[in-house]
Parts: sequence; C-alpha cells; structure tokens
Amino acid sequence: MSPEDIAPMDAVRPGLEFLYAAHAKLADPIQIGQTPDGMRRIIPILSGRVEGSRIRGHILGGGSDWQLLRPDGVTVADATYAIQTDDGAIIQIRNKGLRHGPADVMARLASGEPVDPTSYYFRTIPEFIAPDGPYEWLNSSIFLCSGARYLDSIQLWVWRVT
Repeated sequence: MSPEDIAPMDAVRPGLEFLYAAHAKLADPIQIGQTPDGMRRIIPILSGRVEGSRIRGHILGGGSDWQLLRPDGVTVADATYAIQTDDGAIIQIRNKGLRHGPADVMARLASGEPVDPTSYYFRTIPEFIAPDGPYEWLNSSIFLCSGARYLDSIQLWVWRVT
C-alpha cells in the first residue's frame, strides 16, 4: 500500500453517538487525607438513573469515586459502580477522568454553589463490562463522557466513539 492509497483524515475521523444521560445522588465525601501525591477522598455513589435510546436503568448503590485532588488543582476521578438496566442486566462501569477549572470557579463548586458546567473541564472515559446478551456491544467500543458536579449529585452525558 502506498501513501496515496491511504484514506484522507476526514474519511477516518471518529464520530460521536450520544448514548445516555445519567444523574446520580452522592453521599458526603469521606476524607482519606493528604498523601504524597495529593489529597485523597472517597465519594460514595448512592443511587441514580440512566436514560438513553439504547440503554435505560438505575444506578445501584454501593459504588464509589476514589478521587485524588492534585496539588495543581486537578481532581482525578476513578469511579466504579454498576447499573441495572430496566430489563434486568447488570453492567459494571469504571469511569476515569479529570475535572479542573479557574480557581474561583472550582472554589464555588467546592462550596456547593451551582456552577455552569461549561465554565470548567470535566471529562472522563467510561469503560463498560457488560454480560453476554443485549448489551455486550458495550464491551467493544470506546466511550467519552462530560460531567457536571453539584452539591450532592452528578450529571453525566456519555457518547460512543464511532
């Protein structure tokens, strides 16, 4: 194959297919404390709902986001939780990513004020572990997520990279 035979970049540019919106209720943070790499805390995930055209269900309690608040002001999220679809499938999700923004915006967010989610960066990469059956397609794609954090909840929007 010669370079002339390679498809142009626009022909192979990934697209995005909206998958679902989710809203989850969160418990108060459990502070682990200062560590060599920053402040660590656990955010328990209590419940929630997932709504999309290909998947609908509720977020099971018992998951957590194990966060690292780095000295540079970036929060590293590493959440593991599960959803139960309306038709009974259990799907595990591990969602890793970053949240940061201007210091004044992040201070308002930390104090519980409502903050426009477009004023800070909150992006994650969810990885799904679905059982064989109607949702096994989740195991063979890459996904992207944008988020918004509120005082005691979180909103997530998830896309499949096509």
